[in-house]
Amino acid sequence: MKRILTGVALATTAALMTATPALAAAPKDPVVAVKKQYVAGKGVKFTERTTIIDGVTRQIFVRRTGTLQFGKSGIAASDITGKFNINLSDLGELPEGETGDMLKAMATKERTVRVGTTSYLSGGIWASMLPEGETWFKAAKGPTGGLTGTFGQPLNLAEAATLKTLLKGAKASGSSYAGKTKVGDVWKASPWLRASLLGKPSAKALKSSFSWKITVNAAGLPTRLVTTFPGSVLGGDGSISVDTRYSGWGGAVSIKAPTDEVADKFENGEDDLSNLNIPLGSLAG
Repeated sequence: MKRILTGVALATTAALMTATPALAAAPKDPVVAVKKQYVAGKGVKFTERTTIIDGVTRQIFVRRTGTLQFGKSGIAASDITGKFNINLSDLGELPEGETGDMLKAMATKERTVRVGTTSYLSGGIWASMLPEGETWFKAAKGPTGGLTGTFGQPLNLAEAATLKTLLKGAKASGSSYAGKTKVGDVWKASPWLRASLLGKPSAKALKSSFSWKITVNAAGLPTRLVTTFPGSVLGGDGSISVDTRYSGWGGAVSIKAPTDEVADKFENGEDDLSNLNIPLGSLAG
């Protein structure tokens, strides 16, 4: 009997010793994990979709794919393609003139290449506004994702400062974190958000919150982010939900600015994006 008990004790001890490393392993700190990715020529890819929620109605509004390239201190460049979830056949009879041409153009993909803080915009509405023979519009301190980027993911988890802001007071559960963060706090922390929106949210909107859930892998790197926030942040109604999936952390990335067929003024001679009169209501309706 003593031999049997000794054998059971030894087996139990061995099992506990085997299990201990897994039980003792603390979750990787996502902020530290992301900072380790800041290597020149490396990056991460993402895909996402934006859904507009109005009461019980949910409608996919924008789909985007993109690549972020890192430098030693964070995001150095990006290449993002977005499209409103509409086809020309969905628009019906269009008004003649500039508004009709713009709506037609908005049913096509747009692409934004951003190097540093300079953006190069192509396709979508930009194609209808550029001088003949030009493909890209160059905008100093331009948007991160063109027009569709306004409706893209407002929380960029590749920004360590943004991720740190979100995780303050967040609830951790297994491989995920969840929480609510004031829009104003993210606005202060995130150059990406400030560059993505066409204008600063109202004082009331800045006091509202992003509700979010982050899923990370074993290394602590984000693999999915779902964010929900009031439409008032973008000057609209209802609420908006953005589902972003990250992949390929640490992969080789090389994003370069276009050098051919680049214009720094629109066909009408304007170069200020804040003066654009974009009929978004015709799309959302």
